[in-house]
Amino acid sequence: MQSLSRKWIIIASALFVVLVVGVVLLISSQKDYKGTEFGEDEELLDKNLKPEVANGKNKVIGASVEGRAIEAYTFGAGATKILLVGGIHGGYEWNSVILAYKFVDYFEANPSAVPANLSVVIIPSLNPDGVFKIVGKEGRFTASDIPGGIDTAPGRFNANEVDLNRNFDCEWQPTSNWRSNIVSAGTSAFSEPEAKVLRDFVLANKFASVTFWHSQAGIVYASDCEAGTLPETLTLMNTYAKAAGYGAVEKFSAYKVTGDAEGWLAKIGIPSITVEFTTHDILEWEKNLAGVKALLAYYRGK
Repeated sequence: MQSLSRKWIIIASALFVVLVVGVVLLISSQKDYKGTEFGEDEELLDKNLKPEVANGKNKVIGASVEGRAIEAYTFGAGATKILLVGGIHGGYEWNSVILAYKFVDYFEANPSAVPANLSVVIIPSLNPDGVFKIVGKEGRFTASDIPGGIDTAPGRFNANEVDLNRNFDCEWQPTSNWRSNIVSAGTSAFSEPEAKVLRDFVLANKFASVTFWHSQAGIVYASDCEAGTLPETLTLMNTYAKAAGYGAVEKFSAYKVTGDAEGWLAKIGIPSITVEFTTHDILEWEKNLAGVKALLAYYRGK
């Protein structure tokens, strides 16, 4: 009888060990799945490309070279979607990132500002690695976080030292121009993860237009590519510029630019404008609020 009891104790102990090992393996596999990097997990990637974004909530739509999150905020639930983008030039144009977050706060506090037929989507920072080079922070920051006397030009580029606004499929070349400088445009159009994130997000959501915030020129530029400028682009340029008090220029001609995001959008038939603040260190909030409100009024009537 004692031998039989001992036998059952041994069997029960063995079953308990098997059960514990199974639970440990299950937890480990789930941890590995959750820790998958962006782009390596098909389920995560599919979710990133879906157009649905919770109203007023941030959604991670991809990641930078160094793995920093790129987020989008959506306000309103209308069928017509417009996109506002800050920080494609990272820490060099850090004021565009702060302005974009200020608009996030504005629409969160004033949801009725978005017409019923519209959805407004904001990507505050398309180049978080470039921001980190200058600010040393991830996510939100303030002007006081910018070190005094620092050269912010290195923050223009992503972690691969590529100018993201030269990495899109509009007359792309391996190198391009930034003022008198020759800059890397990547190894091919959309070679950089940040450019891919914007491309995929735009294609998934079918935006009616895209507005980029930059600095510094005090001008709103239209976009064009091989087929020229879309007629509606000129309307948007003039609408924003007039309301904000900026100048309006149909074509950037200071130097040759290839591979710009605005040009790629023109190429695929999406109107896009570039809003240049007057300096690198002010937001011109009232001017840009007036410009965005003018865009909303324009789309309210469509």
